[in-house]
Formats: sequence, C-alpha cells, structure tokens
Amino acid sequence: MPTSTTLEELAYLIGGDLQGDGKITISGVFPIEYAGHGHLTWLTSANHEKRLHESEASAVITTAKLDYGNKAAIICKHPDQGLATVLKHFEPSRCHPDTGIDTRASVEEHVSLGENIAIGAGAVIQKGVKIGNNSIIHANCFVGQDSTLGDNCILWPNVVILERCQLGNRVIVHSNTTIGADGFGYNSVAGKFQKIPHIGSVRIEDDVEIGAGSCIDRAQCHETVIGQGTKIDNLVQVAHNVQIGANCCLCSQVGIAGSTHLGDNVMLGGKVGVKDNISIGSRVKVFAYSAVAGNIPDDSTCLGIPAESQASSFERMKAIRQLPSILRKVRDLFQRVIHLENELHRPQQRNGKR
Repeated sequence: MPTSTTLEELAYLIGGDLQGDGKITISGVFPIEYAGHGHLTWLTSANHEKRLHESEASAVITTAKLDYGNKAAIICKHPDQGLATVLKHFEPSRCHPDTGIDTRASVEEHVSLGENIAIGAGAVIQKGVKIGNNSIIHANCFVGQDSTLGDNCILWPNVVILERCQLGNRVIVHSNTTIGADGFGYNSVAGKFQKIPHIGSVRIEDDVEIGAGSCIDRAQCHETVIGQGTKIDNLVQVAHNVQIGANCCLCSQVGIAGSTHLGDNVMLGGKVGVKDNISIGSRVKVFAYSAVAGNIPDDSTCLGIPAESQASSFERMKAIRQLPSILRKVRDLFQRVIHLENELHRPQQRNGKR
C-alpha cells in the first residue's frame, strides 16, 4: 500500500478533472465525518454538502453538479467508480499462503494442480480434484472429490466445496461458505420425514463472488447454477436446482427456494424471500424485506409481502396511511346514525305514553 501520493496523480489515475492544488499530498481515504488533513473523501449527494464544508478533508471526489466549496477536488462523471479506483490504489496487500502446498495440508492422489497455486495449512483436497493456475486455497478449506476450480480462484479460510462441484475462473468464495451441501428435500411417509437424495451438483461460472457464511445447495438432479459475474452477499441461501443468471446481485440474508429461475441482472435487496418453482425475469429489482410468491416479468420493480409492482405497492401503502382518518370518519358516522335513530324513536315513545 502506498503511504502517500499527490492529488494530481490520483486525478490522472481515475481520469478525472483536477480542481485546485494538485500538489496536495494524500495519505488516505476516509468518509466525510472522519476525514482530516491529508485525507481524500467523496461527495455523491447534496444532502452531505454541509458536512463536507465543515470537514477538515484536504480534497474530495465529486461531480460538477455538487457544491464542494473551496476544497481541492477531482471531478468525474461517476464518483463511485473513481472512489473504487482510488481505494484499490491504497489497498493493503492481502495475506495469502505462500505459493506451493503447505506441509500441514492434505492433498490426496489423482489431483491435478495448475501452476503457481497456493494451498494453506489444514486444507484438504480430495482425490480427482482439478485446480487451475494461480488459484489460492486458504487454511482449513475442504475441496471434495472430483470438484473443479478454474484459474485465479480464491477460497478464503474454512470454505467447504463438496464433491463434484464446478467453479469457473476468478471465483472468490469468502470464509465459512458451503457449496454443494444437500438440498432441503423430504417426503412425509407415515407421519415421518423421509430424506430425498440429492445427487446433482453445483456449477458456478466465471467472475462470481460469494460472501461469508452463505450456502449454495447441490441439485436434487442435474445442477444448481450461479451465472457469470453474479455477486452474492454474506448469509445468503440458494436452494437446490436454483438457476441464477448473469450479473445478478443478491444482498445479505436473501433466501431462494428450490427450482426457482432468475434471469440476468436481477437485484434482490436484503432479506428478500423467494418461493420455490417460480420464474423471475431479467433486470428485475426487488426491494428489501419483500416476499416473492409468484412469477415476475422482465424489467419489473417490486416490493411488499407478497411482492407486487412498485406502483401497486405504493398505492396500498398510501391507503394504509389513510386508515386512521377513515376509521375516525366511520366512528363519527356511526355515532350520527345512532343519534338519528334515537331521534326517530322519540316521537313514537311520546305517542305511546299518551
């Protein structure tokens, strides 16, 4: 990690327009509230302009549309992308096991190992496994029989890849994730649950990243598929025979039940639950905490329990907000009806007394 660099060099690095003193030395990147002298921060919303003006940050990455005051700035069309480039520049080197096989690892017979691979202490590589070039297997990982890892993969500590699973190139799997466990399938026989064998596999395509503590279950038959470029957050459950398309984004605690299909570029917010045996089209967005209970066509934005179109859900929420007022009016009408009924009965009561 570089200890410092100039703002001018960072502007060149991200292809942004420099405003102010380019010779300022930048020693780190911090959020607005923590940035001090020599630090670079970022501004992507007008809501934070006042905080930036009060900040001691030496410089900011932002757009020409926002007010960055008198601070030196790197102006770019997409500040988030510029920030990512700068963070990569300052990223400290990650600690990987040394190239080769640690003496405390277990590598069984008939294993195919590519060039420049690293296998850490306590890792277990079962027979028939194939690992591509430049892949890294951290400590205490398990790679089951006849599984395949492509080139430039990283398994962080304690990852479990069970038998016959296939990982493509540049796949990253974070700690304590399990790929290829049995799916959750049972038949009820005479009042008892009988396990359904899951004899399929998991196929994970190129450039997928899977967060910590997630579970990708093997198929009952055939395969569970995670499409190219898909990114999966921590604590996500993908059940047996699920098919996920390319470049999808599944946020934390998403749960997808068995045999459901997702198209390409689907985004599921945190804690979204998806029913089994349904189809979600491409470019669908589902808000956090929603429950998807039926098919969703391409290019939809949905939310709610059960999830429905954004327009319908907002209309329902608007109606719910009006319920207290409606209830007050109903109570008022009820009291008026009682009063009118009493008024109608009073003449009859007087006539009866006569």
